[in-house]
Amino acid sequence: MIVITGAAGFIASCLVQKLNDEGYVDLILVDDFSKTEKIDNWKGKKYTQKIERSEFLVWAKNNANQIQFIYHIGARTDTAEFDIELLNQLNLEYTKAIWNLCVEEGLPLVYASSAATYGIGEVGFKDNEADISKLVPLNPYGQSKQDFDVWALKQERKPYFWVGLKFFNVYGPNEYHKNRMASVIFHAFNQITKNGELKLFRSHHPDYADGGQMRDFVYVKDVMNVLYFWLHHRKDNGIYNLGSGTARTFNDLGKAVFASLDLQPAIEYIDTPADIRDKYQYFTEADMSKLKSVGYAIPFHTLEEGTADYVKNYLMEAKIL
Repeated sequence: MIVITGAAGFIASCLVQKLNDEGYVDLILVDDFSKTEKIDNWKGKKYTQKIERSEFLVWAKNNANQIQFIYHIGARTDTAEFDIELLNQLNLEYTKAIWNLCVEEGLPLVYASSAATYGIGEVGFKDNEADISKLVPLNPYGQSKQDFDVWALKQERKPYFWVGLKFFNVYGPNEYHKNRMASVIFHAFNQITKNGELKLFRSHHPDYADGGQMRDFVYVKDVMNVLYFWLHHRKDNGIYNLGSGTARTFNDLGKAVFASLDLQPAIEYIDTPADIRDKYQYFTEADMSKLKSVGYAIPFHTLEEGTADYVKNYLMEAKIL
């Protein structure tokens, strides 16, 4: 059986569907299933059992001989969360407990890190493990992910196979419940279909035009392919970037959404809120050479391709993957 934590959430629920599509149905879904806004993400998918997050560690200890693989995707992902104790509990200590379980029981582990660990990119965006301790996240969420990455690299005892994945700006179906933390494409679609125009943040940096701020946007279907790759490629342990490898502007994103709706672009620029200006990322881009060097060769969607698929096949119908 394969365990997926965060299984009612965005990325992990898409992974469950990917595994179903590949013929895997002996799945253990782990999450806080009391959150009714996420029901559609797991309803209709094939699995063996749902287990509440609070009960999982005890269950896993008692059933370790049946577990073949653990995907630990679940986390508190709100970048505006400032309850450090909560973040440490859910993102750091809980992940340490899963890591130790995998060490003790001989289980393979893939866990979710985050590109939020890179901060404004002072050290660049290359997944060189020698530089990971130097990273300076901009918020407590990013720090909680950074703290675990640093802790994992220092451990003398590691799972026989383990990989941490630094997710960049993931977008795609099944993020409907995320509200303000949903992708810019999700919010752009809703703005455009409601008002016929899109509002983007004005640049407050002399090197970037309004809407010229750049991010590495990665389609969730590409993320699913990478996660599935590691199920079979159980070697080359370490921490890897997971982005498209190509930074694109918010203007590009907006135009892609308008094009997917067969509309002419109508973009208005508004001031970035003063309280986040000093922590605003103007550029992110995943260096994907490390993942490619271990044999991953599936092409990633371009921003235009991913946006068109998301808008036409999911957002326009409010469809779940």
